[in-house]
Amino acid sequence: MKIEDIIKPLSLEVKSCNQNIENSFSGAYVSDLLSDVMAKGNDGELWITLQTHLNIVAVASVKGLSGIIIVNSRCPDEETLKRAEKEGILIAITPLSCFEAAGRLYKIING
Repeated sequence: MKIEDIIKPLSLEVKSCNQNIENSFSGAYVSDLLSDVMAKGNDGELWITLQTHLNIVAVASVKGLSGIIIVNSRCPDEETLKRAEKEGILIAITPLSCFEAAGRLYKIING
C-alpha cells in the first residue's frame, strides 16, 4: 500500500518530504517511546506517535521507517522538519487520536 492511499482517510497533512507519498509501507507501529520503536519497529512501517521532537527523525531513519504520523494535530518545530527533509523522512500530522488513526489504518490494510 502507498502512503498516498491513506492521506484522505486519515486526514493527513504532509509536513516534510511530500514527494514520498508515493512510497509503499508494510504496516504501522504505534508507540510514544523511542526505545520501544527502536526495539520493535520494522523497516518499511509507518510510525504513529504524538512525539514531535528532533529525535523522532533519527529513530525513523535508523529503523528504515516509511514515515511518521503525528496525532492530535501536533506539529513538529522547524528544526525537526528540516532534519526530516534532509534525511528523507516523511512527516504527516492528523487531527485524529492515536486510537482513531491506528484503527482507521488497520481497517484500510485489513479490510
